Amino acid sequence: MADTPTKPPTSGFSVRPRFEQLVDLSEAEARAQIEAAFARKPDTFEVRSMSEFVVIHMADQLRRKWSPRLQISLAAESGSRTRITGVYGPAHEVWATFIFGYMMTGSIALFSGIYGGVQVFLGDEPWALWMTGSVLVVAGILYLLAQLGQKLGAWQTFQLHQAYRTAMDHPMTRPDVDPGASI
Repeated sequence: MADTPTKPPTSGFSVRPRFEQLVDLSEAEARAQIEAAFARKPDTFEVRSMSEFVVIHMADQLRRKWSPRLQISLAAESGSRTRITGVYGPAHEVWATFIFGYMMTGSIALFSGIYGGVQVFLGDEPWALWMTGSVLVVAGILYLLAQLGQKLGAWQTFQLHQAYRTAMDHPMTRPDVDPGASI
């Protein structure tokens, strides 16, 4: 029925692990199957469905700062096939904090690097290059903190991925959900 996702989401050092899968279902059928499977476990997962994607969080009582969420994008392909792309990442607040940190350290590193280069060119003491190096160390620490959060949430990422795999490996069995209905 479906191709298997390309690689396990909890391995490696990627910032936001992802997978892609092509299934032999229409977009509405795939969405209904995913929503129905996760809705069966309300004590573990919380499903938020929007027009272009489905976001799955851990339930409130299980959610921590490092808890992942799975954002599933559904795109209709030729025939009655659907391309599903899943991206694991932190909550929006945590993600925004890290993006802001990366933008700030990158901006400071860029401008202090330019200023340090000018100091070298003019034959002055290039003190700004010390700032560049320091900010790059801070950016490295931010990356390591992101990896630590990802490793703390690895078990929940695994649970999300296993629940997704179960949802896509088993056809829908709930009689109250019509896979052909417009969602």
